[in-house]
Amino acid sequence: MSDNKQAIVAGGCFWCTEAVFRDVVGVSEVESGYIGGTTADPNYKEVCSGNTGHAEAIRVTFDPAVLSLADLLDVFMGTHDPTQLNRQGNDVGTQYRSAIFLSDDLDRAEAEAAIARWNCEHPGQSAVTTIEGPAQWYPAEDYHQEYWEGEGQRNPYCLAVIPPKLQKLRKSFAGKVKAG
Repeated sequence: MSDNKQAIVAGGCFWCTEAVFRDVVGVSEVESGYIGGTTADPNYKEVCSGNTGHAEAIRVTFDPAVLSLADLLDVFMGTHDPTQLNRQGNDVGTQYRSAIFLSDDLDRAEAEAAIARWNCEHPGQSAVTTIEGPAQWYPAEDYHQEYWEGEGQRNPYCLAVIPPKLQKLRKSFAGKVKAG
């Protein structure tokens, strides 16, 4: 059995990226939170203001024997729009930026390769995904965790945004989706 690894990515609303990664094989935990800003221990209202510099992000715990970091990053790049600077759809601001946060410089080459693969597969488009970190991780408030499984399925925003992301996951990464 291999040791689990963690990766932190930001691709817009953390409710949406969390819902995607909960369905990916090899992923044992997904935690929503904040990273990349200047305010210590920020809360949701502060991050949403856009004044803290943090991104809404997810910390994914995964088994690298089942899901490689390269595959995880390909799923990330392929299930949000990495060409939108500081936004995803109607969510606008640096808190919704597309970013890969490094825990150490050993993963920098994997992050750079994932962005290059995406750019190569999408001629005429260019990802604006940044590579940032290491940076302090702050878990989001409890009510944000596993949001799609609870409140999110009654939230009109989530109902409009998350199902298309899940469909994209199932279509483009069918071999990486958990059964059932």
